Amino acid sequence: MGIITIGREFGSGGRELGHRLAEELGYEYYDKEIVDAIAKRSELDENYVAFALDGGMFRNFPIHYGRTFSYSPTLMANETKLLAEQNKLLKELATKGNCVIVGRAADVILRDYNPFRIFVYADMESKVERCKKIGGEHEHLTDKEIMRKIKRIDTGRKKYHGLLSEIPWGDKRGYHLCVNTTGREIESIVPLVAAYYKLWREEQ
Repeated sequence: MGIITIGREFGSGGRELGHRLAEELGYEYYDKEIVDAIAKRSELDENYVAFALDGGMFRNFPIHYGRTFSYSPTLMANETKLLAEQNKLLKELATKGNCVIVGRAADVILRDYNPFRIFVYADMESKVERCKKIGGEHEHLTDKEIMRKIKRIDTGRKKYHGLLSEIPWGDKRGYHLCVNTTGREIESIVPLVAAYYKLWREEQ
């Protein structure tokens, strides 16, 4: 069974890379589907769940290295419930078959399943330009506002990851492959990533 997890800096194109990689390999792709399922299970608003699980609730929380969310005294009941549901759901998805999972600290939560762990990053200028290109809410933001949003979301992701792992989020020691998308079209990178992954699987 092949499981690929993708950690990514906001605006780096990690979501697009994950989706295209899943298509390239013929794997299932999980991203927003995870939020939708957890919202349904927990009977909480989807927007709240998306915000919370994308690092929103961790910006002001201290990092607790080596602990699981079950032992973090800073998490309130809803947040603990969300993380428990996410943990359970990710493991369910991992047993269904070949898949690519974006974000959610899946690289740590699924470590016993030996996933191929990818981290996607880029320089700030490239991330801002990619956000502007995607459009949506970013169309009405200045470059400085986009940069603040990038830093805010990535801080949350870093702290969330830190709740579950002693290896910092984005540290090369925690991944099989780190991909710098600065100045690159995601579509051109995917075949190379797929080829590297296939070589890795052959060696397992």
